[in-house]
Amino acid sequence: SVVALLVVVAAVGLGVALGLLPRAPVNRSCTAPSNRTGFLCDDRVTCIPASWVCDRVSNCRNGEDEQEKLCGDLPHSLPGYLVFLCSNRRSWIYADQRCNGMNDCGDCSDELGSLASCPPCGWEWWSCIPVHYEYCSCIPRRLCRDGIQHCLGWSDEYLC
Repeated sequence: SVVALLVVVAAVGLGVALGLLPRAPVNRSCTAPSNRTGFLCDDRVTCIPASWVCDRVSNCRNGEDEQEKLCGDLPHSLPGYLVFLCSNRRSWIYADQRCNGMNDCGDCSDELGSLASCPPCGWEWWSCIPVHYEYCSCIPRRLCRDGIQHCLGWSDEYLC
């Protein structure tokens, strides 16, 4: 029975190696630089930010981030962990663009509310009600005291 078991194990291993038997799906989820959602390349070492997938630039050595199977019907062909659906379900962004301080969805649903689940403004940001479309609830501190109103109550010029 030990010999029979070894033969079965060898046959299954050979079948997987030759592609005759289905392989378990590859988990490509990883954490890219700056704690961003990422895509793991075939080399199992390189982790690229989600927004680099299907951008028409091959960032993985074998080009797996630009393959037709992955990029053929965006966003439906992408794995769910790479996609964030905006509150307007016809709009989507890459998952690494969620909670980045920018209004990527156009309605701030990627920065505010229960869908996004973003932490409060970080130390590089100032919390206020922005007057510009590109921000939602924080502005970059580099915009503080620059002589231009970025917050509704001018707190970026007087308090920040």
